[in-house]
Amino acid sequence: MAHYRAVGRLPRQRHTQLRDEDGHLFREELMGEEGFSSDSSLLYRRGVPSAITDSTVWELADQSRTPNHPLKPRHLKLHDLETGTCPVEGRRLVLGNNDVRIAYVVTGTDPSPLYRNAIGDECVYVESGSGRVETVFGTVAYRAGDYVIVPRATDHRWVPAEPSRLYAIEANSHIHPPKRYLSRFGQMLEHAPYCERDLHGPEGLDELVESCRDLTDVEVLVKHRTSAGIVGTRLTYATHPFDVVGWDGCLYPYTFNIEDYMPITGKVHQPPPVHQVFEGWNFVVCNFLPRKVDYHELAIPVPYYHSNVDSDEVMFYVGGDYEARKGSGIDVGSISLHPGGHAHGPQPSAIEASLGAERFDESAVMVDTFAPLELGEGGLAAEDPAYAWTWAGRGPAADGDDGGPAVFSNS
Repeated sequence: MAHYRAVGRLPRQRHTQLRDEDGHLFREELMGEEGFSSDSSLLYRRGVPSAITDSTVWELADQSRTPNHPLKPRHLKLHDLETGTCPVEGRRLVLGNNDVRIAYVVTGTDPSPLYRNAIGDECVYVESGSGRVETVFGTVAYRAGDYVIVPRATDHRWVPAEPSRLYAIEANSHIHPPKRYLSRFGQMLEHAPYCERDLHGPEGLDELVESCRDLTDVEVLVKHRTSAGIVGTRLTYATHPFDVVGWDGCLYPYTFNIEDYMPITGKVHQPPPVHQVFEGWNFVVCNFLPRKVDYHELAIPVPYYHSNVDSDEVMFYVGGDYEARKGSGIDVGSISLHPGGHAHGPQPSAIEASLGAERFDESAVMVDTFAPLELGEGGLAAEDPAYAWTWAGRGPAADGDDGGPAVFSNS
C-alpha cells in the first residue's frame, strides 16, 4: 500500500529521539514487510512492544479441511450457517488451502478480543452491518460493501455497531492492489478502476490511545504457524498495545467500498480479470457489480463456458439478481465453488434469456486460487448437495447420494 501517511507525534527525522512532556523516551518500532525490503511504517509507543508477561495456548476453531474429491462443483449456503457471534473467534472455516482461507461469521454487537494474525494479511468483506475496527494505527470505520484490509501482525479488535455479516479472506501473504494498476513508483494509474482517494485509512489515534493508556496485563490472541500448521497463542502484554502516539509510512489498515469501484465493460463479454480488485500470493480477489453490459448487436451478455485450467473459482453472491445462475438455486448469501478441471458457465436457460439485456443488477465477490481449494467444516455444513447436477437436471443427488468426500486434517 504505497500511499504515505503521517499521523500524530513524530520526530523530525527517522530513528531519532522523541520524548513526552516529562522527558520520557517513546519507543520506536518498525513494522515492515519482506525483511526491510518493502512497505513499512514507523510507530512511536509509550510502552515496550515486546514486554509480555504470559503465553498460553489459544485453541482455534476447527481448521480441518476436506478435499473436493470426487471432483464436482459446490454450492454453499452461508446464510444457513450458524456461527459464533465473536467477529474473530466465531468465524467458521468455509474453504481453504495453504495460501488462503475463507471464513464466515455473523457477529453480535460485543467487541472482539484483541487479535493479531501473524500468518498474513486479512481482507474482510462486510456483507452487511457497520461498526469500527480499532487498531494500533487508529480506528477504521466500516459499513456494508467495505473491504477491510488489515496488514499482517496488526493488533486490532472489531467493534460492531450492529450485527454484521463478515466474509474473511485470510492470506498466508500480503494483499494489495494488482501490480498492473500501479506505476513503477506505486501510484495508481488512470486505467485502474479505483484510486487512492477511494481508500480510507485509520483516524482518531489520540482518542484511542487515551482510552487505553492505564490498562495493564492485556491479552492478545495471536494466530500463527508452526511446522504442524496453523495454531493460536494467547500473549499477555505488560501494557496495552494501543499505545502508539504517532506513526508514518505506507503500511496501515484501510477500507475500500465496492460502490467506489468503476466496472470495466466492453462491446462483448469481458473476462474476469477486468473485475480484479486485489491480489495475494497464488490468489486474486475480484468483484462483479451492477453495470451496463455488452453492446455488440449479437452479444451474449452472460459468461461463456470456461474451464478453470489453472485455478479454482469461488463466487460469493452478495446482492442483486445473478443472471447467469437462474435455476441453479444460487441466491444472495450463496457461494459457488467451481474447481479446476471442470468446465462451468451459465445455466442453459440463462443464455437465451440474457440476449438483448443492457444492464445487469448483480453484486458478487470472487476469489480465484491457483492451488486446489478444500472444504472447511463450515463449508461442509452449508452445502446444497443437488447443485452439481443442475446443468443436466438430474444426478445421484436425486437418489440421496451427495457424493461427499471424507474428512482429513491439513491446517
